[in-house]
Amino acid sequence: MIDWDPVLRMALLGVLIALGPLAWLWLRHRGATPSTQLRALVALTLFLTFDLVLFGAYTRLSDSGLGCPDWPGCYGSASPIGARDEIGAAQAALPSGPVTHGKAWIEMGHRYLATAVGFLISVIAAVSWALRWRMRRKSQPRVDATPPAPGWATLTLAWVIVQGAFGALTVTMKLYPAIVTLHLMGALVLLSLLVVQREALAPRPLALSGALRAGAWAVALLVLVQAALGAWVSSNYAVLACSDFPTCQGSWWPPMDFEHGFTLQRGLGQTAGGDYLPFAALTAIHFTHRAMAAVLLLAMGALAWGLWREARRSARGELSRLALGLVLLGGWQLASGLSNVVLGWPLVAALAHSGGAAALAVLMAHLLARAHLQPARAQRTVDSRQRAAGRQPLRA
Repeated sequence: MIDWDPVLRMALLGVLIALGPLAWLWLRHRGATPSTQLRALVALTLFLTFDLVLFGAYTRLSDSGLGCPDWPGCYGSASPIGARDEIGAAQAALPSGPVTHGKAWIEMGHRYLATAVGFLISVIAAVSWALRWRMRRKSQPRVDATPPAPGWATLTLAWVIVQGAFGALTVTMKLYPAIVTLHLMGALVLLSLLVVQREALAPRPLALSGALRAGAWAVALLVLVQAALGAWVSSNYAVLACSDFPTCQGSWWPPMDFEHGFTLQRGLGQTAGGDYLPFAALTAIHFTHRAMAAVLLLAMGALAWGLWREARRSARGELSRLALGLVLLGGWQLASGLSNVVLGWPLVAALAHSGGAAALAVLMAHLLARAHLQPARAQRTVDSRQRAAGRQPLRA
């Protein structure tokens, strides 16, 4: 199922797609300092990665994950154009199957964008190391922003390679639920790494009390757990196992099979023994995700309340904005999740729910990154900006 022949052509297509954003970025920031350009590149890559996550969700929700049943190309070609005969034959043999011309283009479009994002992350890593090397060679005081942290860029590059491997396994293992779930979780980790990298390049420390910092970590961990459960629901197509709310199948505790539902080593729609997965297993998956959603919403509400109270005491508007972001995302996820249930899993609501999960991961990564910035590093950034403006650094 892996054909390496189209790899070079796929890579060239990804580079060509990435050159568009790079050219726009250079034109927009051609007079800026290298560090400013690097920050802008990380921000742009973060935006495109978020788009990639949504595109991946659309690929999965439109049943296009096997639109091209091999990897990295499509029937050994770099695009569905070269595979039109094979796709046509597969579609004729099984019109309602996973391979159609439309699904093939959706699947390959996702791979093209993923390749472009991977190239941009490679550029970020290369530029980060080059700038760090340049700054260490200079003897004069730095007047640029904080020197880049190439360690974060290297970790992000390594992670995007891991994501590519999971993307390949998703296809070659025929949507194996555990692999699909890991691939979805890896996308959220990639978003978080880019957020941390962006904040490390432009430190803006956010002083939080010990209780608020612990609460933020607790909410972040709950977000990861709930995202994993949501990915497990999606990869097992268990969304419609409960089609009513607040009850499930008219009961507060419907028949559920947790053993088969949460067996990781099994194929799609199968038990570990190869039998059909019982409906009670899908119910258990859905019900667990719904129960954890209630826990997460309560935790988000508590954290938002704590941030708002701290904002009132310290007159820091950024804390109130973060609290508002938590409240809005919590409401968004609740509304989109309920829409999936009561409206029969419409594509728009499903995409909205996936996008909300990605946005929540970004918000929590932003909050934790700013809360853990080193004060000395942030002070060096302030000093460098003051030097660039011709002023002497201030010391407490």
